[in-house]
Amino acid sequence: MKKTIIIIVILGLVIGIPISKKYLASGNTKEVSIEKLSQHKIKASILASGQLKHEDQVKLSAEVIGKVTRLLVKEGDQVSKGELVLQIDDESYIAAVEQQNAVVSQQSVAIERQELVVTNLKHQWLRKSELFKKGLLDKDAFEAISHSYQVAKVDLRSAHEILKQVQARLQQSQDQLSKTKVISPINGIITSLDIKEGETAISGTTNIMGSSLMTIANPESMLAEINVDEADIANVAIGQKAEIISIAFANQPIIGRVELIASSAKQTPGRQSLSFAVKLRLNKSHSVNLRPGMSCRAEVFTRGEQDKLAIPIKALRTDEDNDADKVENYVFRLKNNEVERITISVGISDDDYQEVTSGLDVGDQIIVGPDKILRHLKAGDVVSVIEKSQKQSIFSSTEKNVSAQKSGG
Repeated sequence: MKKTIIIIVILGLVIGIPISKKYLASGNTKEVSIEKLSQHKIKASILASGQLKHEDQVKLSAEVIGKVTRLLVKEGDQVSKGELVLQIDDESYIAAVEQQNAVVSQQSVAIERQELVVTNLKHQWLRKSELFKKGLLDKDAFEAISHSYQVAKVDLRSAHEILKQVQARLQQSQDQLSKTKVISPINGIITSLDIKEGETAISGTTNIMGSSLMTIANPESMLAEINVDEADIANVAIGQKAEIISIAFANQPIIGRVELIASSAKQTPGRQSLSFAVKLRLNKSHSVNLRPGMSCRAEVFTRGEQDKLAIPIKALRTDEDNDADKVENYVFRLKNNEVERITISVGISDDDYQEVTSGLDVGDQIIVGPDKILRHLKAGDVVSVIEKSQKQSIFSSTEKNVSAQKSGG
C-alpha cells in the first residue's frame, strides 16, 4: 500500500512540476513578434509641401484706358498665340492717329515750301556773288542775301526736326491704338477672366478693378513648386525622381523629376527656418485633372534603391538627452527567450525600414511588436515568440470582429 502511494506521489511530481512551471511561465511571459535582421531595399527620400503652378503663364493687364467693346473668349477657352481675345473702345485713339497723320502731312508740306525758298535764295546768292566779284554789287547787299540764304537753310533743318517729332507722336498714337486690341501672347487656355464686356479697362499695375484682364496658361507646363528645408537641400539634385500627391487627389500619386533648385533661400510663412524653392516637372502621362494653386506634397528620392542591412522602423527606439544634446538609438534583441537592449547606429531610411550601420549582425532576432508590449519592454524580460499561425489566427479573428461590427451597424 505504501509502495503504491509513493509511486503516485512521484508520478504527480513528475507530471505536475512541469505543468505548474509552464503555467507560471505563461502567466509572466510576454508574447512578442520578431524579425531576423537581413538585407532590404531602401529608397532614401525627403518630404516637402508646396503648390501646383503653371510655368508658362501670363497675366494680361490693360495698357490703355477704355471701355471693353468686345470680349471674344470665356473662362476655359483654348486660345492660340496671336489670337484677338479682347477689344477696347478705339474711337478716340483712331481720331488721335488721324490728327497726327494730318500734322505729319502738314509738316511735310512746310518742308517742301522751305526747300523752294532755299532753292530760290541759292540762285539769288549765286547771281549776286558774281556781281559782287565784278564790283557791280556793294558789300552790304551781298551780305544781306548771304544771310537770308543761310537762315533759309537753318529753317529747312528745323523743319526736318519738327517732322521727326510729329512722326514720333504719330507712332505713339498708332502704338496706343494697337493696344486697344488685346492679343494672346502664348498658346493656352483662359484660366481666369477678370473683366466683362462693357466694363472699363484701366492701365496700370495696381490691383484695382479693371487693371487685370485675364490669365492665360499653357496646361502642359504644370509643375509642382515645393519648399525644401535648408537642412535637406544638400541632398537634392537636378534629375532626381519624385512622387507628387495633390491634396485633392490623395490616392493618385504622380511621378516627376527635379527640374530647378532655387539659388537662394527664403522665409516660408508659418516656418522659422529658411527653405529653398524646388520645381518638379510632372510626367505628361498622368490622367489627374490638376489645377494651379492646388496644395501638394512631394517625396523626393535623394538616392537610388539600395540593398542595406535594415530593421523595420517600428522596431527602432530612441532616447533623447536634451541637456547633453545626445540621441541614442536602440532596439530589443531576443536571445534565449530573454530581451537584450542593443545600442545601434543608423543610416538612411524610407517609410518602412531603417538602415543599421553598426551594433547588429545578420540573422539577429529583433523584437518588432506588438507596440503595446514594445514600449514597456526592458532588458532581461522573459518573452515568448508569437508563432506565424497564431498571428494569422489573431488577424483572422480581428477581421471577423470588424466585419461583424460593420454588419451590425
